[in-house]
Amino acid sequence: MKPVTGAILLATVSLLATTAQASSMSQTSPAPAAAPVDPAPMLDKWPGPFDGVPQWDKVTPAMFGPAFEKGMAEVRAEFAKIRDNPAAPTFANTIEATEKNNSALNRVFPVWGVYTSNLATPEVQKIAAEWSPKLSAFFTEMSLDPKMFARVKTLYDTRQTLGLNPQQLRLLERSYRSYVTSGALLDAAQKAEVKRINGELAKLYTDFSRKVLADEETAIILDSEADLAGLSDSFKASLAEEAKARGQAGKWAVKNTRSSMQPFLMYSTRRDLREKVYNAYINRGDNGDANDTNATIAAILKLRQDRAKILGFKTHADYRMDDTMAETPANAMKLMMSVWPAARARVLEEVADMQKLADAEAAAGKGPKIKIEGWDYRYYSEKVRKAKYDLDESEVKPYLELNNMVNAMFYAAGRLYDLQFKENTGTIPVFHPDVRTFEVTRQGKTVGVFYLDNFARAGKRSGAWATAYRGRSGIKGDRIVLASNNNNFTKGGGGEPTLISLDDATTLFHEFGHALHSLIGDVYYPGLAGTPRDFVEYPSQVNENWLLTPDVLNRFAKHYKTGEVIPAALVAKIEKAATFNQGFDTVEYLSSAIVDMKLHDRETPVTDPDAFERAALAELKMPKEIVMRHRLPQFNHLFSSDAYSAGYYSYLWSETMDADTWAAFEETGNVWDKTVADKFRTILLATGNETDRKEAYKAFRGRDPDVKALFKRRGFPSE
Repeated sequence: MKPVTGAILLATVSLLATTAQASSMSQTSPAPAAAPVDPAPMLDKWPGPFDGVPQWDKVTPAMFGPAFEKGMAEVRAEFAKIRDNPAAPTFANTIEATEKNNSALNRVFPVWGVYTSNLATPEVQKIAAEWSPKLSAFFTEMSLDPKMFARVKTLYDTRQTLGLNPQQLRLLERSYRSYVTSGALLDAAQKAEVKRINGELAKLYTDFSRKVLADEETAIILDSEADLAGLSDSFKASLAEEAKARGQAGKWAVKNTRSSMQPFLMYSTRRDLREKVYNAYINRGDNGDANDTNATIAAILKLRQDRAKILGFKTHADYRMDDTMAETPANAMKLMMSVWPAARARVLEEVADMQKLADAEAAAGKGPKIKIEGWDYRYYSEKVRKAKYDLDESEVKPYLELNNMVNAMFYAAGRLYDLQFKENTGTIPVFHPDVRTFEVTRQGKTVGVFYLDNFARAGKRSGAWATAYRGRSGIKGDRIVLASNNNNFTKGGGGEPTLISLDDATTLFHEFGHALHSLIGDVYYPGLAGTPRDFVEYPSQVNENWLLTPDVLNRFAKHYKTGEVIPAALVAKIEKAATFNQGFDTVEYLSSAIVDMKLHDRETPVTDPDAFERAALAELKMPKEIVMRHRLPQFNHLFSSDAYSAGYYSYLWSETMDADTWAAFEETGNVWDKTVADKFRTILLATGNETDRKEAYKAFRGRDPDVKALFKRRGFPSE
């Protein structure tokens, strides 16, 4: 097993709570006692090729309870064996012994994560509600164990005399620090309170996710062809499929998720319906009903701050940033506020352009006299894009067929990192028929398996994410990585190919960057595999850059009907419009990140999230035509776990490094330069957290990242 430290505890609770989404469950009469369930398919070492793969075809949700019980018993026994070893503590019998353990829970949790993220049926949601607090208590108990901490502290206090190599010393120091930040130095009463708080938070995270998913499962039903004005045939077909799945054949359903909302707002000419779809989307979790999350958020904020103070931190933000590149809330806020004024100013320019166009249409009798509102932004920005750059998103989509784009990201990985992907779908078990699988090789040697789950469906949480079912670890002998990507693209309706937007294609490359990080990672100790939160998004953001390179577009951006390569003139338009709408994109994201930090960098917990959000945005002079990318009542990043709390800034922090890294490739005159790619792979991707990430970046670039590259990318003035 991995060290039972604060980091592991938080990761475990995150895995449970981030994905534990449910719709409300009705009360039923007690059922007769069921026969015992054998959890062996979850607990046993995975059989099959590639050093074993999850047996999705043999797993059922009913196995989770027994699997958790047996898995925890096994972990307790192994933990006690290491803790109660009568021999004096050594790095080998304490730290390495912990790193070597291969508990069955290491196999259960990846499966659990898939069920709660991708297959969240009411049965799974009920299990999550029951087990999240139990598992939280279990891991908190071990992270606060005084005898185990005493062994680690003995080693830590004498670390300079142990003859450790740099990786061993780093692992020991990080293990000790994680115990401390979990509460290992607290007295018994304080430890009991931390355990209580962690358990309560686990319940609240599950509750928050359940409520948001319930609102995302709703849809606006459209009754007539007139309601579809402006929408593409492929999108209309997907809406018809959604309605049919809801028992509304012959109608159209706009599901309350980003993947449906965004294209509807971009293309629908029905302003009344755009407003309806927009308001439904931005008010998820904020309707004053059974799924309202405001009280849940307030409870979470109080518990987080209580825990931070017990653990010796001024605020929850200070607690969460204890092991980050930014180091302090002030440093993160400094970066965000350096970008905010330019982003806000650009939005004012974008709105003025849209208003001018809307006024001209009204004057010409081609539309009503309006003032640009939130539900107009995407619609009129597309019109401005067309007017300024003669570029329409609908022109680009026919060239971005999903399967071709998947092949494009594989091609880029091959050129940069010598990774080859060969589809083997149907030869190993998968958790849903939509999932594709690929054997990954490097220089003729199998290094991984890649699982790709691309499509939205009921019970699958919104957004896009990457996970690894098994990482590479020298000490455990694990060499074949099992990595996955999960997206929420709208499947082409009526048997048509799935066409994705440029934004969706960017998301595809982004998530694949996470998978590449896993596939390339090559650490000896699993405890040094995970990176700081504000580094995690960096490799994935770098990977986005190759999407629009000529080599990729010329090979893979082909018209789904004719096979014609995307015209050079259209590519030129895309490049010319590269900084278009960056005000919107930046303000939408950055407002969420700034409000997150303001929310958590305070000693007095917020009790009215809605009022706080309004006040914080007013202080920022938030343009009224834009809403936060994630309003607080639906901000899963913050409230379905601790994972991104006081950490949403990390995307901007990572993008600063990303822009500067892309500049390193561009400076060679060849963005496929193997020398730079090899340095990026060996210094930054393969090493996990074996070295300080700031120092690793300096080793790669020869200096700290230059924020000017970020401003240049977004088209903002850097002075």
